[in-house]
Amino acid sequence: MSAGEQNAQSPANVPDTVPPTLPSAANEPPYSIFDKRQKPLIVLIVSTAATFSSFASNIYFPALPTIADDLNVSVELVNLTVTSYLVLQGIAPSLWGPVSDVKGRRIAVPAAQSTIAIGSGVIGDITTRADRGGFTGIFQAGLLVPVAVGPVIGGALAGSLGWRAIFWFLTIYSGVFLLLLILLLPETLRSIVANGGRTSSNPITRHLLSIYQKTTKVLWDPTATPELAARKHVDVTGPFRILISKHAAPIIVFLAIYYAVWQMSITAMSTLFEDRYGLSETHIGLTFMANGVGSTVGTLVNGKILDIDYRRVKVKHEARATETNIATCRDGLANPDDDAKSEDHFPLEKARLRLVPLFSMLQCMSIVLFGWTIQYPERVHIAVPIVSTFITGWTAVSTQSVIMTYLVDVFPDRSAAASASLNLARCLFAAGGTSAVMPMVDGIGVGWAFTVCVAVQLVALLGPAVQGRCAGEWRWEAERDKRRGRGWEEDKDKENKLSGEAA
Repeated sequence: MSAGEQNAQSPANVPDTVPPTLPSAANEPPYSIFDKRQKPLIVLIVSTAATFSSFASNIYFPALPTIADDLNVSVELVNLTVTSYLVLQGIAPSLWGPVSDVKGRRIAVPAAQSTIAIGSGVIGDITTRADRGGFTGIFQAGLLVPVAVGPVIGGALAGSLGWRAIFWFLTIYSGVFLLLLILLLPETLRSIVANGGRTSSNPITRHLLSIYQKTTKVLWDPTATPELAARKHVDVTGPFRILISKHAAPIIVFLAIYYAVWQMSITAMSTLFEDRYGLSETHIGLTFMANGVGSTVGTLVNGKILDIDYRRVKVKHEARATETNIATCRDGLANPDDDAKSEDHFPLEKARLRLVPLFSMLQCMSIVLFGWTIQYPERVHIAVPIVSTFITGWTAVSTQSVIMTYLVDVFPDRSAAASASLNLARCLFAAGGTSAVMPMVDGIGVGWAFTVCVAVQLVALLGPAVQGRCAGEWRWEAERDKRRGRGWEEDKDKENKLSGEAA
């Protein structure tokens, strides 16, 4: 047999026990070992957990007038219970978010008010910028289901069993889902489990994560030791510092104002529909469905748009960066830091915040429509203000989804803290707004009250304008200073090492 024939037949002589060679791309560890089935499941779990936060505030809106009558107090005083809840809803994630960024996502699970921040942290752990928008949309959609069905359930419970049954329902609901979270949610924090390929020292967490590791379809090497993200210390002031930082403050304050106006309209709905249209508790609950459906549908659609926008901007940016690198190489001016600079100069604001002005204007128009149509119930059919709440819910939640995704992109290593800072601002603004809405309505009328709100919203549009114009440059300067600091530390280490060798 000739040498050529031997070479041709040699592959057939390879033993069957030799494992197939993984593709070259697989030699690099994947960003996350969780596959396309597991990621939506994990996001669905944290989204379901976060529903309690929305249920607790939305479920008893239809019963507010009844509670006021039963307790012989004013509606304004009962509205203060919504205010106090929103204050706690804002503060709790600010404490637990930084804890989950360091100690793990599962450790903060018992804190029900923190599930929104924890969910954002989990999404930041398992997704990249390219697919984060879609998963944030899924998270927000599940989170907002209570906005649609909560008031319906609350109205039905209050109408049949009395308003106290609402709180028994919340107690049972939270207990059941706390148990499901403990049993189903894996640890995802990258400083503990890296890309999901590391094992945790906690036996319960280790067993649960091993199930995901064994069932994933992502190619990864179980014998490899993926690099852990840098471990940080718990910084409970982190959300507050993010809140006042120039990298986030303009866009956070903007969203907080728009969220507050949205919550003001929702809080006033039950009293206004009862007084102006004479609806019962059950019927009032049904009027909230339009707002909830708009919220849910809007965030699902917007999540896909976010991913499409990001990919489109990224392709154009990479094409320009490639042309620039070719030109510098041709001129002999290539710089090893060019790739890092290209990433720093990525137009993230353009990729993420492009639709914010459109959503903002639509929300302003829907709020004006809501206020002035309820002002004249004898002339305007109830369907008109209800339809306006659909538009308000769609635009308000779409804006929130965009900005939450943007903040996770800007603060990837502090995603839960960034989400907590956003949550803190919006809840505190909403707390003030919900306590003031009915006195405003009683003082100047429904139409003028919400017209004043829209005027404040229009001024708040300065926030996205400042963010889009300046934030990219601020972020580039911060990254440049950080690299300089790392370079100085490396030079100092080399100097110390040489001094030690000389001694």
